[in-house]
Amino acid sequence: MASFKIAGGRQMKGEITPQGAKNEALQILCAVLLTKEPVTIHNIPNIRDVNQLIDLLGDLGVKRTRLSNSSIRFEASDVHLEFMETEMYRQKAAALRGSVMLLGPMLARFKKGRIPRPGGDKIGRRRLDTHFLGFERLGAKFDYDPNDGGFYQVDASGLHGTYMLLDEASVTGTANILMAAVMAEGITTIYNAACEPYLQQLCKMLNRMGAKISGVGSNLLTIDGVSSLNGTEHTMLPDMIEIGSFIGMAAMTKSELTIKNCSIPDLGVIPGVFQKLGIQMEFRGDDIFIPAQDHYEVESFIDGSMLVVADAPWPGFTPDLLSIVLVTAIQAKGTVLIHQKMFESRLFFVDKLIEMGAQIILCDPHRATVVGLNRATQLRGIRMTSPDIRAGVSLLIAAMSAQGVSIIDNIEQIDRGYQNIDTRLNAIGAEIVRL
Repeated sequence: MASFKIAGGRQMKGEITPQGAKNEALQILCAVLLTKEPVTIHNIPNIRDVNQLIDLLGDLGVKRTRLSNSSIRFEASDVHLEFMETEMYRQKAAALRGSVMLLGPMLARFKKGRIPRPGGDKIGRRRLDTHFLGFERLGAKFDYDPNDGGFYQVDASGLHGTYMLLDEASVTGTANILMAAVMAEGITTIYNAACEPYLQQLCKMLNRMGAKISGVGSNLLTIDGVSSLNGTEHTMLPDMIEIGSFIGMAAMTKSELTIKNCSIPDLGVIPGVFQKLGIQMEFRGDDIFIPAQDHYEVESFIDGSMLVVADAPWPGFTPDLLSIVLVTAIQAKGTVLIHQKMFESRLFFVDKLIEMGAQIILCDPHRATVVGLNRATQLRGIRMTSPDIRAGVSLLIAAMSAQGVSIIDNIEQIDRGYQNIDTRLNAIGAEIVRL
């Protein structure tokens, strides 16, 4: 288990470029299984979850040719379906939550799929019902046998188009069902579909491959099934979660940062939420400039009531940034209620922030009230453990703004979602040592 040793109180200055989007990469990479022709993907983030999925695709027989540090050409012309029966497949797929999105392409092209119960962050229940209910609506037969190593087995020998109303606007569920439906016979209509930019990117990529998807960007997708798909070339968006993390990091550490190539139109309400915390920013072309701020003050609602920041399906505020907003509010002037609706265990890391000196009331598993310190006191360095990707970076932000030295253990969680984060931040003035 690796750790970060962080010397707090360092102000950063300079430019930083966000990595490719993790949450887009996991579904885009699975989509290469839909065709036997080459698919070239650019701006792939060099992070653990993505690298593990690329390795798993290689184990399945997908040829991979690295064209640059962030570009790979994939060719799934000879997929080894028998690998799905092995213990190695069970272990590798179970360690990676994104592996569940292998199912949609497998069902579309090979008419069957097999996946163990996937792992991932320990942030509460993350059910898979939406995926499998959607597959069943398309005509797949689903079976789960806990005595068979915990495998989900799906037979899709007769996929057909249908209408479905998803029980939740799940991003991965929509992506998985969409990939299964593109080669189903007839027309499929998905209502209450997720419409995040990453899902839009997947739709655009599939359409370039020959799929017939309409309604892209809305919550009503219509898919006219085709018999086969072709190869294509695709460039992934910058990671909006990393962009939001850098905005919060700049504010907490009083740093002057320019975040490059942000694809600002695809950020939705994210910049606006940080502006409500009082964080100044300038949009310079496709870059975001954050000036060094000694103080930032939380806005109130028009009636004077306390600001509430809550997550919601897109175009609402992404739940992956609530942890960042929470830690950024620690040094603001004012009070903020953070309402994490989707995951009941995601706020439990606040006990470490309280130990560092933050004024936070954990109301229940979903809500926390942050009373801003307004720089009157500085957080103090402590030793702590990263429970999940986003909480880990939130603790890193707190440690970078704190007085003294902090140690964060289990940074493998951070490495799952942030590419060489210590090296990149040290280049602009941070002091982080990997132990």
